[in-house]
Amino acid sequence: MPKTPRPRSSFPARSGARGRGPRRIVCLTEETTETLYLLGEEERIVGISGYTVRPPEARRTKPRVSAFTYANLPKILALHPDLVLAFSDIQAEVVADLTRAGLEVHVFNQRDVAGILAMIRTLGALVGARRRAESLAAALAGRVRAAERRARSLRRRPRVYFEEWDDPMISGIGWVSELITAAGGEDCFADRARGVSARERFVTVEEILARDPELILASWCGKKFRPEQLAARAGFAALTAVRRRALYEIPSSLILQPGPAALTDGLDRLETLIRRAAAGATSGEV
Repeated sequence: MPKTPRPRSSFPARSGARGRGPRRIVCLTEETTETLYLLGEEERIVGISGYTVRPPEARRTKPRVSAFTYANLPKILALHPDLVLAFSDIQAEVVADLTRAGLEVHVFNQRDVAGILAMIRTLGALVGARRRAESLAAALAGRVRAAERRARSLRRRPRVYFEEWDDPMISGIGWVSELITAAGGEDCFADRARGVSARERFVTVEEILARDPELILASWCGKKFRPEQLAARAGFAALTAVRRRALYEIPSSLILQPGPAALTDGLDRLETLIRRAAAGATSGEV
């Protein structure tokens, strides 16, 4: 599969002390951390989420101050941040605690590819890196368009079921569904992807059996995907994906992080697996 150029991993560094905007930022989710590094503004970051894995140097060098729905308020306050970056209603209680403590908080709520690109542009504006943010967003959007062009060469679009959680079964969120389509697949539950809450994306065994995916992708955030467990579900032996053993994991850090990772490594992984399914390939690690 031809590779499109990746966005630059960094821009010439600009010290947060000299630049405009907030100088001491706490990032409660990974995507804002990765974006600031890509913008060359990592010196502004004083605290990160414990779930951060991208970029690896952030985990090595920045204090970890939160999980996803929990934050260590005393530790955050001790860092004297002038801005805390959070994500969605899932962190609403954390945000309330932070604002009651007198901190300034910006909550992003991106749920689709356009939202991810808007987050990057907004974050760039907040730290005085508007031009570099626009360049990064344009490069990432270009990668998605290039994948869409490559997908036109596929002889067919395989049916894909993306499972975000196993109990209850939750199908893929908006940006995941869009990237499946961009990579050449047909999301079996595209009609649920716009659901704001996870409950809106609950699916049943009967619905999965009726839509008969040819490829099943899983990203069980926080625990390892067990394909044998999925295949053993009642009725699943009849699924095309199970018969072909086309059951694969995509790490949550690549696809469930609504930021640059999903539009780079996450999209690349989707393309590889969907192309295999389109060709009718059976099991085999990729």
